Amino acid sequence: MLKRLLIENYALIDHLDITFPGELVIITGETGAGKSILLGALSLALGGRSDISVVKDPGRNCVVEATFEEAGREVPVRRVITPQGRSRCFVDDEPVPMDRLRETASRWVDIHAQHQQLLLAERDFPLNVLDQYAGLARAVADHGQTWQELLAAEKELAALDARIAASLRERDYLEFQFRQLDEAALRDGELEELESEQSLLAHAETVKEQVDQVEQGFSGGEFPLEATLKEMAASLGKIARYYPAFSELGERIESARIELKDIREEVAALGERVVFSPERLEAVDARLSLLYGLQRKFGVATVAELVALRDDLSARLSAAVDDELGREPLARKVEALREACLRSATALHEARLKAAPGLAAQLQDDVRQLELPRARFVVEVEAGDRVGADGLDTVRFLFDANDRGLQPLAKCASGGELSRVMLCIKALLARYQGMPTLIFDEIDAGVSGSVAEKMGRMLARMGENMQVIAITHLPQVASKGSAHYLVYKEAGAAGVQTHIRPLEGGDRVREIARMLSGENITPEALANAGVLLQEDKS
Repeated sequence: MLKRLLIENYALIDHLDITFPGELVIITGETGAGKSILLGALSLALGGRSDISVVKDPGRNCVVEATFEEAGREVPVRRVITPQGRSRCFVDDEPVPMDRLRETASRWVDIHAQHQQLLLAERDFPLNVLDQYAGLARAVADHGQTWQELLAAEKELAALDARIAASLRERDYLEFQFRQLDEAALRDGELEELESEQSLLAHAETVKEQVDQVEQGFSGGEFPLEATLKEMAASLGKIARYYPAFSELGERIESARIELKDIREEVAALGERVVFSPERLEAVDARLSLLYGLQRKFGVATVAELVALRDDLSARLSAAVDDELGREPLARKVEALREACLRSATALHEARLKAAPGLAAQLQDDVRQLELPRARFVVEVEAGDRVGADGLDTVRFLFDANDRGLQPLAKCASGGELSRVMLCIKALLARYQGMPTLIFDEIDAGVSGSVAEKMGRMLARMGENMQVIAITHLPQVASKGSAHYLVYKEAGAAGVQTHIRPLEGGDRVREIARMLSGENITPEALANAGVLLQEDKS
């Protein structure tokens, strides 16, 4: 339950720190005193929408902290809004994402705001009420999980079919392109090798002639170069004994002769490899023409890019085959999930049909206790032809308060009747959900007199098993609380501020009397307030 509420720098609240007991807690105050501000601050702490306009002093953070008691320990949830509008969330003093804050808070408290009667007109609300009453929350969640899996599988199958269709449309073209590149037996670096070979073959005769001249220079003619160098080295060696400086020069000539000999041998070897072959030149030209043609056709500059394109085409064709092979098991999965969804949706439909009369009877009995003795309540369950996230069903609440015939509740009930029905629904849900804290913001709107008295007693009975916090303008409801708090405004040096304080004894009597008679509290109103409070103690 909600144990404590701490508010700092929120709207008209500079600082507020209040603790709450269990059972039925009443909050009252004049119109405009700030009851909605108080509820807005609590909603903010529980994950409600933030707005920089709630920051009262732009020089400080806005902080709202609600402390709940769970399993014997206190757990604070806190929301901090900076002057720049940034929001931070904490659960048990640990930073958490917004979704975690909301999920945690939803286990502890349910806030019924004034506009929530509009929920009765929404499609999902009656369905959710029936499911909670019937204990189907787990089954609905399991069905929803299967349905989500079905949607994902159907989406995957549709995407697969689209890929297969696209592959079929372009398969012949892709296969033709792949065959051209595959049959070309492409090899990275081949183009450069062929271009070099083509140049050599085209000039083979010239190369041969020059190689022969070089070899002739080394060993032919009247004075062969190699023999001459050998003789020169020998001559210097003979005179080196007389003039040692010639020894080094002789050695250098010998080294040059050996190096030139190696050059001559390499030139000869390379020359022997040069063969003039018109047939090979023709083959190289044809191969180069093929490679150049493929480069132009596919708009690339290198053979490496042609190889990459070939591999990509191969991968695409293989993927198309894999897609076709994978379609059948995926289609079987989709069909199995459809059948599973239909089974679970049918089971939910049958369970809802079974539970609907009991829910209708319970709500009808509860509403009749609130001075609608002729009220009739029917829960209508109608199965559609398409399975959705919550099954097949549409659930409608049909209502008749005055023997005018059953009609959709949201269309035929008055404001006061809607308030009574919603209170009964919330009371029922609180029992089945095990909600620790239920907060009502003027659930008694549109009623008065003895009806308000009975609604107050219903709230008090609910408070015997859970914490109920009710914001009200009705003295008949306010007198039923086990605790009573007053929200009020007060002007000071910092401007008008909203405060809250507990009421006891004479202060509570005077507040009840104000609610009975207005600002001019009469002795009769005080006496009546005392009677109301005394009756509720008896």
